[in-house]
Amino acid sequence: ARVSTQFDKTTATLANVTSSATSVTVFAANGAARARAVYNDSTAVLYLKFGATASTTSHTVQLASGDYYEFPQPVYGGLVDGIWAAANGAARTTEW
Repeated sequence: ARVSTQFDKTTATLANVTSSATSVTVFAANGAARARAVYNDSTAVLYLKFGATASTTSHTVQLASGDYYEFPQPVYGGLVDGIWAAANGAARTTEW
């Protein structure tokens, strides 16, 4: 039996997104993305929104300090914005 080739991509793109108390882009739209992951390397809560202009009241997922989040399959390849409760640290992102 053949093993799924869903993650047969050999190159990952890593980035650091500096925390901000205003909405910023965490992932640009990428229809070719097969997987996405975020680690909140901040002491403040990170609010991620699948779409434009994240806020503390308009978001998809809330990540506490030190939380790690993998996007569910099939992966959302659209724009992802984020905002922190306070500006310190960064989001460590990986897309493949």
